[in-house]
Amino acid sequence: MDWINYHHLLYFWVTAREGSITRASERLNLAQPTVSGQIQSLEKSIGEKLFLRQGRKLSLTETGRLVFGYADQIFTVGQELVDVLRNRPTHGPNRVKVGIADSLPKLVACNLLEAALDGKTPSHLICREGKPESLLTELATFGLDIVLADAPIPPTVKIKAFNHLLGESPILIFGEPGLAARLGPGFPKSLNDAPMLLPTEETTVRKQLDAWFDRNSIRPRIVAEFDDSALLKTFGQRGLGLFPAPTFVESEICSRYGVETLGALEGVREQLYAITIERKIKNPAVLEITESARARLAKMQSAASA
Repeated sequence: MDWINYHHLLYFWVTAREGSITRASERLNLAQPTVSGQIQSLEKSIGEKLFLRQGRKLSLTETGRLVFGYADQIFTVGQELVDVLRNRPTHGPNRVKVGIADSLPKLVACNLLEAALDGKTPSHLICREGKPESLLTELATFGLDIVLADAPIPPTVKIKAFNHLLGESPILIFGEPGLAARLGPGFPKSLNDAPMLLPTEETTVRKQLDAWFDRNSIRPRIVAEFDDSALLKTFGQRGLGLFPAPTFVESEICSRYGVETLGALEGVREQLYAITIERKIKNPAVLEITESARARLAKMQSAASA
């Protein structure tokens, strides 16, 4: 039977967490050549590289991310064992690594995760934002526990994971009060040649918006496109253009940015997904996130429809 040398694995794990052999050596109180040699021994036993050097920094290879995911679980459980043996409390918050798709509006992501922090299962969230494809790769290699996104797993991503629909909401158009007063009458035809702030073309909601504009023969004047939804709303707050956002954060957007609602675009909806490697979610903290998110979305949607 092949065995992993856990000393080698520990040095690898600390180096991956610290981001460099120098900081890992300081943390472990060992010489740098010792740490480097132990990691090389681990790579040799596995038969693959675990790190890539990018300038002065180290980044994990795909195999490195896989090994790190398991090592993180191993040493977390090991620390829990030490706590038990020393009669320390073991009922602290569960660490949950959450990937947030960069196309998901920040207010929406905050609302989804805030519900989990207020839930029955105490959670310590570690949030990472990025492109969905990159986040899904991390999910597949146990670098993340859950990914929140506004679209299901794209067919181009070949990983075994499962989509869990949390909810959906119509898309509204918002504008600074003066702009809303001028363009509100005659909505949605008034959007023709109206200044518009939109998400970038590769996002799911942008594709729906473009299709809706085409179906209704409306040609807005696109002023700017954004990857960052918060920046888009800030531009909208300044009256530089109208902008879209989902119904379930309507009251929050209006109060925070001082804008008004012009109306909804029929047939344009934002869907929210939790993506996990489990078909049936068993992790109690992840289950808390999905269940509380569904409940909160349903409550917001009900309030918005009233």
